[in-house]
This record gives sequence, C-alpha cells and structure tokens, in this order.
Amino acid sequence: MSSSPPVPRPPGAGLLGASAGTQRSDPQRQPQLPVSNEVSAGGIAIRVEDGVAYAACIGRRNRAGRLEWCLPKGHLEGGETPEQAAVREVAEETGIEAEIIQQLGTIDYWFTGDDRRVHKVVHHFLLEAKGGDITVMHDPDQEAEEARWIAVRNLAAELAFPNERKMAQAAAALLSIDT
Repeated sequence: MSSSPPVPRPPGAGLLGASAGTQRSDPQRQPQLPVSNEVSAGGIAIRVEDGVAYAACIGRRNRAGRLEWCLPKGHLEGGETPEQAAVREVAEETGIEAEIIQQLGTIDYWFTGDDRRVHKVVHHFLLEAKGGDITVMHDPDQEAEEARWIAVRNLAAELAFPNERKMAQAAAALLSIDT
C-alpha cells in the first residue's frame, strides 16, 4: 500500500487551505492602540492646626458618579519642572499656596483611554501650606468638585487610589504621624 505525497500548500496557508494574506477575525485580539506618555506633578500640602497635621485634598466624580478624594495634581505646562507644576496645581485645585519641603515619590502607571494607551508618571511632593483659602473656585479644568482639609493620620483611608495612599503613608512617616 503506497501513500500519496502530501499536497503542497503555499507558505502561510493553514490546514483549511487559507492563502497567505487572508485574515481571520479573532474576537480575542484587540486592535493596537497608540501609546502616549504623560507627566504630571502634585502633592500633599500640609498645615498644622492645634498640633494636628492636615492635607489639602480634592474630590472628583468618577465615571460612576461617586465622589472620590484625591491628591491635587496635573500636567506640566510649558517648560515647568515637576516642582513648579506641583506648586501651581496645588494652588489651582485647592486654593492653597504652598512651598515644597521635599519629594515624596513617583507613581508610574498605565491606563487605556478611548483612543490610546497612556503611560503616566506623576511626581508627588510634600508641601507646606503658606496661605490661601481652601476652594475649587480656581480650578481651570473644573475637575475638582470639592476641596477640604483631611487629617494626615486619616488620609490613607480617605484617598481613592492605592498609589496615592502610598504617598499619604510616606508623608505620615516623614512627619512622624501614626496612621
């Protein structure tokens, strides 16, 4: 009994004989989105009142409409350094004028928007409040809905995002505050 030789297929042809260049739809495969890099800065502006340290925070609505407490932050503008952007963003989003004490840390994460994947780096600083009244009235993007002082010892529990909670813990450690 002799077997017949295999039928030659063009390169790239599958078992069902699809020719090279034929594409099959794969519902698991997502189209490749363009990637953009973003750099932001912000921080934790502290004031001490009656021996208790408080941080200026903002409340923003998430996509589900729930108010989430966040640290003030935003994109660097023009030739700003992260330090300059942090001071400006804290002032714009909370109304508090502050000076940098030291860097707290950097958060690096990815998220997907409607039309792109974003690699975001956010530089966080510990700042000392020097003046101003806490308000969202000067937020140019009107993303902040509320602003308030939150006790640093409670800050990690109040913030919505795990990476920002780590920055709150770092600030509490620097200030020798038990959380």
